[in-house]
Amino acid sequence: MKFATVAFYGLALGLLAVGLRELLTGFEENRCSMTYMFEYPEYRRVALPRRVARLYPAYGLYLYGEGLYAQETRALKLTGAPVLFLPGNAGSYKQARSLGSVALRKAENMEAGFHLNVFTVDFNEELVALYGGSLRRQTHFLHESIKAILRLYKDLEDPPRSVVLVGHSMGGVVARALFTLPRFSPHLVSLIITQASPHLAPVLALDTYLLDFYSAVRQRWVNQADDLRNVTVLSVGGGYRDYQVRSGLTSLPCPPGDPSKLSLVATAVPRTWVSTDHLSIVWCKELVLATVRAFFDLIEPETRQFSEDPERRMTVLNHHFIRHPVRMLDETQETSISLLDSPEAWSEVNTLRLTYSTPKEGQAKFFLFALSSRRKGYSHFYCRSNNLEMSSWVYGCTQRNGSLCVRAVDLSMATELLPPYKVLILRLSDLSSVSHLVVGASNFNGKQFTVECEWQRQESQTVPVPVPHVLSFGLTVSDVTVNSSGLLHTIVLQHFHQVYQAFRINVASHCKVQKERLPNVYRMKVPWFREDSLTTVSTPSVTEISGMLHTGHPDNTSAVLLQLHTAPNCQYKVSVRTSFPRVLGQILRFCGPMVPVYTAVTLLLACGGQLSSILRTGRAAHMSQVVGRGLQPHKVDLPVYILHLLLGCSWFQEAWSALRLPSMDALPSTFPDGTLPEGGAPVEEWPRLLSPLLYILGAAVAFWGSTLLRLVLRLISLILAPLHRPSVSRDCGTLRPRTQLLIILSLTIMGGTSCGALSLFTAFLLHLYRVLRLQMTERSLSHMLNLAPQKHKETENGTVDAEGLSKPKECNGAPLLSECVLQEVKDDLQLHLCLSALFTLPIMLSAPSLIHWIRNLRYSTQLDPDPCWPHTVPLLVVYLLLINCNTLKLSNSKLLPLTSRLPLPLTIAMVTFSPLHLYRVTYFLTAALVPLAFSCLL
Repeated sequence: MKFATVAFYGLALGLLAVGLRELLTGFEENRCSMTYMFEYPEYRRVALPRRVARLYPAYGLYLYGEGLYAQETRALKLTGAPVLFLPGNAGSYKQARSLGSVALRKAENMEAGFHLNVFTVDFNEELVALYGGSLRRQTHFLHESIKAILRLYKDLEDPPRSVVLVGHSMGGVVARALFTLPRFSPHLVSLIITQASPHLAPVLALDTYLLDFYSAVRQRWVNQADDLRNVTVLSVGGGYRDYQVRSGLTSLPCPPGDPSKLSLVATAVPRTWVSTDHLSIVWCKELVLATVRAFFDLIEPETRQFSEDPERRMTVLNHHFIRHPVRMLDETQETSISLLDSPEAWSEVNTLRLTYSTPKEGQAKFFLFALSSRRKGYSHFYCRSNNLEMSSWVYGCTQRNGSLCVRAVDLSMATELLPPYKVLILRLSDLSSVSHLVVGASNFNGKQFTVECEWQRQESQTVPVPVPHVLSFGLTVSDVTVNSSGLLHTIVLQHFHQVYQAFRINVASHCKVQKERLPNVYRMKVPWFREDSLTTVSTPSVTEISGMLHTGHPDNTSAVLLQLHTAPNCQYKVSVRTSFPRVLGQILRFCGPMVPVYTAVTLLLACGGQLSSILRTGRAAHMSQVVGRGLQPHKVDLPVYILHLLLGCSWFQEAWSALRLPSMDALPSTFPDGTLPEGGAPVEEWPRLLSPLLYILGAAVAFWGSTLLRLVLRLISLILAPLHRPSVSRDCGTLRPRTQLLIILSLTIMGGTSCGALSLFTAFLLHLYRVLRLQMTERSLSHMLNLAPQKHKETENGTVDAEGLSKPKECNGAPLLSECVLQEVKDDLQLHLCLSALFTLPIMLSAPSLIHWIRNLRYSTQLDPDPCWPHTVPLLVVYLLLINCNTLKLSNSKLLPLTSRLPLPLTIAMVTFSPLHLYRVTYFLTAALVPLAFSCLL
């Protein structure tokens, strides 16, 4: 093994390790509060009709309860509003306990007596994110569960007409799939809240059933969206802590401008402001509280059930998940300000900035700001306050009596909640009917707070900063110094709109005068998606912010904003550097499915190189050499990129369609608001440009994975060696033709009646046994030859020339104990090591089906549907026929010249059609292995 090859792949493995480390650990610590149960949780099973129980024996429906409530609902006499929790991939129905427990505690504090009945579905913890055969079954069972829940309320005077669904992970996708059922009535579900659900596309498409399921859901919600405008859907992503489902995939694919669909990230949810991993999003107290508060605000007092008004649902969701203003939109907006007989409570402010701290004793206080003198010089009015509990605190005066305002419009609806305080930004051009602004700073309860307000000129407080190039590797820095004369400054990060960009943003604050100030808030605001992140720090401080995106923007017309809610009379220095580790992390986050494709490409080209070596010399090359040469981007990526360019021509598209070829695969779009076409996401250029890097990472996985495979097989052969008699034949571990036929028939029957992946795994183990026997034979021969006399070995090896160098001779007719036989065994071993590495890929891709079958054995002995069955029989034949294959048979085969040329075009097709359809990798491998198996026979 050459040192340069090892060094290159060691560097590639280091890059992959840096990217994985950043992807898996490069985020903030978990700041979610745990949700605890105050009483022992109980899950009351809901009886389903006998027909449903017989069709779905592995599933169940439960009602969550605790303590006295659990006892009261034992007979399932329910009066609350129904909420149904849906677990996701490998999720437990018991995950509903966080939502149910918080709902019970909230109901205890409600004077009106409202309460929720939280149900949960047991989907047997199926791996539906990797095996799509159960998704349609889960959808039908969900439909039956909803009908069973509503039947429990049939004796009420005002029974609920719909059920609110809360879906985690794939449970959210199943919730939306309800509307694809022909017999499902859309009015049964009016509100769906999903948590970390990959709506845009599956994380990994390991079988065709998963993609067909997504295609049906997308067609229903995008192409027939007008029928579902009354269904409100809220999708919440976890943020960067969730490396299993990136938040860009949680964006709802729907037509632009659909008012009843909301997509956002947990870091942007008011009173939450934290990133959650894939599991903690279920129990994160901050997010659970926001969800439960929204549910109780949606209950109508008259019916004690959820509101059927779509506008009210959107109002409530906007209140709790978008801005969290201090009051609901439907509350009165025009008010009369009292205390007309207390002119001492009024103060007119003529300065540009107001800073007011309330005294300890309670008092009434109003500040009056005249608009007439400020309209020309200023564009906005900014105001913030901490600890102010008043729901209405900023008004627009429409009628005055002397120096007092007697009639005003409440402008507090535009308030936005930030972690340390609430903020209101008013555009003066929108206040044409208002003469004065009134800020209420009354503390009747004696609670102290601070109010800061100022007039702002947006142009002077907005600073553009071009971000460094992504290939600057952190060597260049873009910085700007802001001498804060105001309370809000905006840094426009120009040219920052792509997901593969990642920056380290440092903000250093310094104040000349040390005094108590309100905290600073640094907000990364993304205009095209609700994925904002907020950082709260004190002054002075040095803070690092991660500049990364969950979604991209198709052009440079919009850029990320860094809003600095600052302290006045302080200096802030903002420095922006490219973070190369985070760039690698972003590449793996968005293009990770390409790495296993390129791993398969490398191994398939290595197999082709091995066949070419046998064709030229009759000998097999060392496995590390052929795998190291599998990195050939000029032969693979260049034709794929040319195809991509040619598909931009109409004549080539027509020829492509005439041949009935599928469309080129593209990874899911990083744009949040585009409508997806039927064939997949819009094609983006940057993954194509990064394909050489992804190829290098995939080749590194293949190189070091094959090295690890060799080491493991060598170790296992050492353990098994005492159990086998020493062999000196290259035919060790082979099967007789009759035995091969019987095994093929037996495994075919087993695959058809149970699970195709089980048959493949059994055939793989049989081939692995052949490799182990070759490994043991090679070790035995080497040991025996080392013990043989030197003269005997020279005689066996051939004659010695004048310079004393051994001359090789033909191995035909050589004794059993000879270097020739050892070389033959070594050649066969290297050939079968390459085949074993290649055989590992279909086994790994079919592993989810095997796991699903094993976990459901008590309910059914046959996997239905079985995504492995279409290629089970061809692969079984290939695996078992290649057990008897050796280099001598291959070198004498007439099909070998053709077989050795097949891997290259197949790898090109693999890169063209497999990034989104990973299961197609098995088809291309089968297409390469079938001719190889016939080459060993002919």
